[in-house]
Amino acid sequence: MSHHLPETSKATSRTAADRIRRQMADRVRDSAAHPSQLNDRLRELDREWGLERALATGAAVVSLGGLALASRVDRRFLALPGVIGGFLLQHGLMGWCPPSALLRRRGYRTQAEIQEERAALKALRGDFQLPTNARVDSPAMRAEYALQSAGY
Repeated sequence: MSHHLPETSKATSRTAADRIRRQMADRVRDSAAHPSQLNDRLRELDREWGLERALATGAAVVSLGGLALASRVDRRFLALPGVIGGFLLQHGLMGWCPPSALLRRRGYRTQAEIQEERAALKALRGDFQLPTNARVDSPAMRAEYALQSAGY
């Protein structure tokens, strides 16, 4: 028996997901027009935090803060790690939780979305061989081919 959960990008608002995809496509098109900046953009992608990393880090900070406050101020602060644990469980089971929606609205992307841009940029850079019948004689056409290659 196979169990499939929704991807985080599919479990967030359509508006946020569409905006994130449009911004990615715009960056790829800009990179096609400025190929000398491709390597810089790929290095930026290496440093970009994905949604899951930001969510896990934020959860750890709030949980540890709640434990510290509970030990020094008031036991009721133990509710913080409890709520955060519930959010993480919800995210694990459903691919979504309220903090992930906030992070998506702030522009955080899933690792798959970051990899999609990386693949498009590598196609622009020439890491992948173009089909012999592909017409890519302008930056705009190269960008469209790269986006198609990356599954956009």
